[in-house]
Amino acid sequence: MELKFSKITRKGPVTIVTLARPEVYNALHTDAHYELEAVFDGFAADPEQWVAIVTGEGDKAFCAGNDLKWQAAGGKRGWGRSGFGGLTSRFDCDKPLIAAVNGVAMGGGFEIALACDLIIASENATFALPEPRVGLAALAGGLQRLPRQIGMKRAMGMILTGRHVGAREGHELGFVNEVVPQGEALAAAERWAETIAKNSPMSIRASKQAIEKGLAVSLEQAITEQRDYPAVQAMIHSQDYIEGPKAFSEKRPPNWLGR
Repeated sequence: MELKFSKITRKGPVTIVTLARPEVYNALHTDAHYELEAVFDGFAADPEQWVAIVTGEGDKAFCAGNDLKWQAAGGKRGWGRSGFGGLTSRFDCDKPLIAAVNGVAMGGGFEIALACDLIIASENATFALPEPRVGLAALAGGLQRLPRQIGMKRAMGMILTGRHVGAREGHELGFVNEVVPQGEALAAAERWAETIAKNSPMSIRASKQAIEKGLAVSLEQAITEQRDYPAVQAMIHSQDYIEGPKAFSEKRPPNWLGR
């Protein structure tokens, strides 16, 4: 597939997806959304790729959100079943997703980051859901994910004002996992990805799915039903499920197969 608005780099089991519209601070339009949907479909379906990192090209922006100038010029706004950036409505991906935020993450850009499992931010990163300032609302998951991740009052303080939040405050609020010097977000995200990839990918997927499905039901129901979740069943019936204890007993590193 020819990519016009993004770039893909693979390092072992790690896929790095770079939003590549730096001339507009990596803001996205309809064609970019559909391209990214296909990119993440490919990642999700590839058994050799275990973790994905999302970042933005350049040192100024992760993603400035919706390309408002393109829309104002007559561009028809829209995206596919997987949502903004191919991620915000992707509820069936049990592989870990990491956002390496290297600058501005506004509106839909922040919503992409919130849809990831981890956010690693450079010191110059800035986050906001400023849609009300231009007569819109953060309907690509921001209004739902932010309160769930940092609590209602803190989320309301950001959403109702549209204010900008820096990386350090994002860490204090709880939606940023690590803050690193400017220019080091991607390297830090790769470090996180490499650490994750040392574990069984079957166990990682089972854990992510159990967390996400479990949060949607009562604690009792989550614990009772978790062994029936597809990723948990896949883990239990995998070769990794045998390899892990065997490697431990033989005092050697495990050889994860991801199946």
